[in-house]
Amino acid sequence: MINYYSSDNGRLDQIDELESGCWVSVIDPSPQEIKMLIDDFGLDSGFVKSSLDEEESSRIEREDDQTLIIIDTPVASTEEDETKVFYTMPIGIIITEENVFTISLHATQIIDEAVRGTIRNLRPTFKTRFVLQLLLRIAALFLYYLKQIDKLSSAAEQQLHDAMKNELLMQLLALEKSLVYFSTSLKANEATIEKIFRGRVIKLYDEDQDLLEDVLIEMKQAIEMASIYTGILSSMMDGFSSVISNNLNIVMWRLTIVTILMEIPNIIFALYGINTVDLPLPFTWFPISLAVFLTAVAAFILIKWKKK
Repeated sequence: MINYYSSDNGRLDQIDELESGCWVSVIDPSPQEIKMLIDDFGLDSGFVKSSLDEEESSRIEREDDQTLIIIDTPVASTEEDETKVFYTMPIGIIITEENVFTISLHATQIIDEAVRGTIRNLRPTFKTRFVLQLLLRIAALFLYYLKQIDKLSSAAEQQLHDAMKNELLMQLLALEKSLVYFSTSLKANEATIEKIFRGRVIKLYDEDQDLLEDVLIEMKQAIEMASIYTGILSSMMDGFSSVISNNLNIVMWRLTIVTILMEIPNIIFALYGINTVDLPLPFTWFPISLAVFLTAVAAFILIKWKKK
């Protein structure tokens, strides 16, 4: 799907066809649309293919009069078992002499926000500033999702204190995996932004320097937050693993006590059940009383020993 947008006093309006200074949003293009991007719009075929590769890492590259910026953006979804997962998806930004193209294999929140006008004062005619505004929003989106991960892990921790459930443990594992994805993508994004900061790939204007510095600061803050949350979550998982192991030991100890206590009556009744003469007090009440007494003594000794 290909859509065209131009700016009118800082507000994006959808237009019917390509014109100079507009933004072209490409989401999950068909083979015919990919051919049109390459043949009719003159985009580099390698840049288009890289933008549609889900495994492509963040980077910046220039070829002739076109610049490709691959940037990872965060995505949140909910699986069938209600587990909240977070991952990253690459978006390709191709800057030509006249237009800015964003190409992605799936719809993303950053593109939706730009279209809805959530990102204010977007002007595709100022291509560098337009790209930096998208990068700043992506960095802010990372921070927002990191805070969501922290809230989810805190809620899961509180619930795990009350009852150990597999669903909560799976949620924590999914969050830990999400933080790994975020950390990897954020470091790659930081390297790409620092390369832009040096100003050798795309032309930077004086008014864009402050915005680019804000992008870099936000990205570094997100990296630090991801590192902190990863450490906290890892420590939490280690702590709950110890708790689960300790609970298992307690259960096994209780089962061992029950097994020992059940064996005492079996031994006594088996002894009095064999055809042997000269057993002491061969009356029904004696083995029953003896079994109850010895079981009570053994239970008292085992419980006292466990408390020590």
